Amino acid sequence: MSQFKIFIVEDDPWYGQILHYHMSLNPDYEVFLFPTAKDCLARMQEKPDLVTVDFSLPDMTGDKLFLKIKDFNPGIPVVVISSQEDISVAVNLLKAGVSDYLVKDEATKDLLWNSVIKIRENQSLKKEVETLKEELGQKFSFEKTILGNSPALKKIFSLIEKSIRTNINVSITGETGTGKEVVAKAIHYNSDRKKKNFIAVNMAAIPKDLIESELFGYEKGAFTGAISRKTGKFEEANGGTIFLDEIAEMDLNLQSKLLRVLQEREVNRVGGNESVKLDVRVITATHKNLSEEVRNGTFREDLFFRIMGLPIELPPLRERGSDVLILAKHFMGEFAKSNKITQLSLSADAKEKLMNYHFPGNIRELKAVMDLAAVMADSNEITAGDITFFSLQKENSFLMEKKTLRQHICDIVNHNLQKYNGDVIETARILDIGKSTIYKMIKEGEIVLK
Repeated sequence: MSQFKIFIVEDDPWYGQILHYHMSLNPDYEVFLFPTAKDCLARMQEKPDLVTVDFSLPDMTGDKLFLKIKDFNPGIPVVVISSQEDISVAVNLLKAGVSDYLVKDEATKDLLWNSVIKIRENQSLKKEVETLKEELGQKFSFEKTILGNSPALKKIFSLIEKSIRTNINVSITGETGTGKEVVAKAIHYNSDRKKKNFIAVNMAAIPKDLIESELFGYEKGAFTGAISRKTGKFEEANGGTIFLDEIAEMDLNLQSKLLRVLQEREVNRVGGNESVKLDVRVITATHKNLSEEVRNGTFREDLFFRIMGLPIELPPLRERGSDVLILAKHFMGEFAKSNKITQLSLSADAKEKLMNYHFPGNIRELKAVMDLAAVMADSNEITAGDITFFSLQKENSFLMEKKTLRQHICDIVNHNLQKYNGDVIETARILDIGKSTIYKMIKEGEIVLK
């Protein structure tokens, strides 16, 4: 967990040092002391979690500094510390939105300590509520979360509808970047388990020697460094859903342990004998062909049938037609909103460029492309020139765009003509075609010599 950053603005060096020392006693607090309002405002880009303000500063009154802090970020809590005992001043500041008003005396440092604790607790609760609202609100309708109206996507909607009627396990396959976790969340938050935890675990991101303790937990003293009991991901997901991403990356030894947990519906923490009963829905995902992994002996057949349940294969973006434009506009809107810029539109040539691209990175790549295009655009309209594709498959880059065979032939001929400085005879020899074919393509305007 990152440290809680506190800015203290106090022009009295002695009193400021007292507050700084007292608040720094908590190792979770990162405390900075500023003698003037100007010094504090110059460092606001460091995003403090809380600011304490002396009401009587040499260069600005506390109420004015409070307003400037709120202009910078309305969400930053501000505590005013003042030698004034005028109730009306305190009331006006509290009405304006300060989190607390403390009068300077011997007890101030302890009152500030308690105030910071309460502010942190309130912030944690707010974040929790916001997270719940986002998860339960935005994901209430998966048709609003998984964007598109292509026939390929409508098939996915149909399978999601079937999956939420029961607690059957679900296995999601598809290329990298097709949105497997989004589908898993859509299933969970539209099921009767939506008020319980959704726990996502990326099997490829955890070192192999730690996966067992991460999934199943461990008891105190189970191994060196196990100084207390740890709850595993399966226990955290009890009553809800566990999403095991990249399931094919598990080694065979751990696969057998996972199989036992799924069969017995209970888990034993590492180093413990107590069995914990489980009521967990399991959703798995992989970009690999699990049937092929079974045939190759790298995935257990019995585990394969245990997790298979309802299979959902996500289509690559290149097979979703105009969904590309729907998603592109969505990402443009998200980018504009998060960066507080004017909403953007797509020009006709930009739409054509997007529709003709292969998108090997699927939805994840499209988002990156649109974020960059939004930055590169010189106006409120994104043009084809603003869109850049970074293909990672250089040797097959000519396949990344949707073109007819004839267009691909023209591209190949044109590429070699440029490579050999317009030498038609050499190009014809290299490509093993008649030079008359190349001359005909030039005459008909299919190739333009530069």
